[in-house]
Amino acid sequence: QVQLVESGGGLVQAGGSLRLSCVASGRTFSTYHMGWFRQAPGKEREFAAHISLNGGVTYYGDSVKGRFTISRDNAKNTVYLLMNSLKPEDTAVYYCAAKAGVFRLGMPYDYWGQGTQVTVSS
Repeated sequence: QVQLVESGGGLVQAGGSLRLSCVASGRTFSTYHMGWFRQAPGKEREFAAHISLNGGVTYYGDSVKGRFTISRDNAKNTVYLLMNSLKPEDTAVYYCAAKAGVFRLGMPYDYWGQGTQVTVSS
């Protein structure tokens, strides 16, 4: 089992940047595919980004493509989400998630963090 703790959220003006971090417990971080999701008030959870075990493959949701970058440091058990050119519609709680074993887009993740709030003011 793995525990995930997100940090780095906060209040930022439109056009600004934030970098979220998610630290995983345990010594098997490199065996988990990692993802970032977000959920705005009154809306369904939305996929933001995914990164493969060694970071060689990434996927992005259409709404963040070209602005957000996911990366990971397996030596630090950490996955990052760099968010540039932020918009008010990016306001949401951001969650990181971990998936063990085989991964295909659309498959559910196994573990979730508690989330970190990102608020973008206009």
